[in-house]
Amino acid sequence: MTAEPLLLREPPRFPRDRAVHAWIGIKALSDAGDAVWTIALAWTAVQITSPAIAGLIVAAGTLPRAVILLFGGILADRANSRHVMMLFNSIRVVVLITVALWVLASPPSVLILLLAAIAFGACDAFYEPSAGTIARQLVRTSDLPSYTAVMQTASRLGTMAGAAAGGFLVAAMGLVGSASVNALTFTVVVAFIAIWLRPRFALPRADKESALRGIQKGFAHLRNAPTTRTLVIAVSGLNLASGPAIAIGIALRAHDEGWGASAVGIFEGLLGLGAALGAVSVAKWRPKREARAGFAALVVQGIGIVALGIGPAWSVGAASFTIGATAGYASVLLGATFAATVDPSYLGRMGSLTRLGDDVLMPLAMAAFGALASATALWVPFAVYGSAMALLMILPLRNPAFREISLRTPASQGTA
Repeated sequence: MTAEPLLLREPPRFPRDRAVHAWIGIKALSDAGDAVWTIALAWTAVQITSPAIAGLIVAAGTLPRAVILLFGGILADRANSRHVMMLFNSIRVVVLITVALWVLASPPSVLILLLAAIAFGACDAFYEPSAGTIARQLVRTSDLPSYTAVMQTASRLGTMAGAAAGGFLVAAMGLVGSASVNALTFTVVVAFIAIWLRPRFALPRADKESALRGIQKGFAHLRNAPTTRTLVIAVSGLNLASGPAIAIGIALRAHDEGWGASAVGIFEGLLGLGAALGAVSVAKWRPKREARAGFAALVVQGIGIVALGIGPAWSVGAASFTIGATAGYASVLLGATFAATVDPSYLGRMGSLTRLGDDVLMPLAMAAFGALASATALWVPFAVYGSAMALLMILPLRNPAFREISLRTPASQGTA
């Protein structure tokens, strides 16, 4: 494990850390605003154009994010993370206000929605790698699992609340109101970061050199650091097996079995409930070996994915809950292990690579799942994807380095 970064000020223990608790609440508020905006964007798009163009608008942010992410990682490893986060959240506020003013002056158009989606994707590419380094600057290594558990749970609850309110807001206030609400949440985030959020640990900064040279060094580090390489692959692939099974497979099963759309909603709800409970359970019952427990949970998740393709509705519901619970549990543990063990001077670049995996590989994984479902029996893609995940997770579980990693300090070995 890498050494603790340079201590700037002594942080309180996580349960008493009011500043970090406030940051988690502010981030959840921002996630709620994002969900409101996403629903408004999608709803407005389907009202003014064809389904195909609407889908293009909703997905428009993915391409610029994929292209820029590695440069966002370079910036995260060189610049002040707080300044980067404030800058790109401020740009988001400008984009949202521009959309609101445009729509007040004239009806929403495909062009303005497309430009807004692209601008958000570009902002994400610079913002997310820097935001991913903040945990390492705020809390001790031993507190990272608790921080990640509470942050992920709050983020999910914020997104769920925003999604629930988003439909009502866009119906009552339209795109203007929804954009304004999200602009307000981003303004609150910028104000909090500027006034209250202060790092307690200083991360080493990468050398100032050309961006391409910095990216090359990132890949060289990945090649020379096998533990980091395995973590990057594992975290990048967390959603590649479960994502298609959930997004496409559950709907296909409900259609084939005649369960109806309401069953899809119930299964999705069980997934969300399981994910929230799985994440928050880490804060209460934390394993002694975080990486080993996280990879073992993903083996169980692989079995759950296989189970989605067989059995009656009740067993699919149980499998949905299991997948959600293991996803929430594993993402907390592996995310904390990633933040704690990756060389701090490469943390932004390694974080951008994990996000890039989702952006680039997820469309291929979705297409392959659909092709398998069309060419074979419906249970086959579930079995292939679930078995592949379970088998791949056995590799890090056999690695002694991962079996022994613990983020606890000697003084906290006996505490949760």
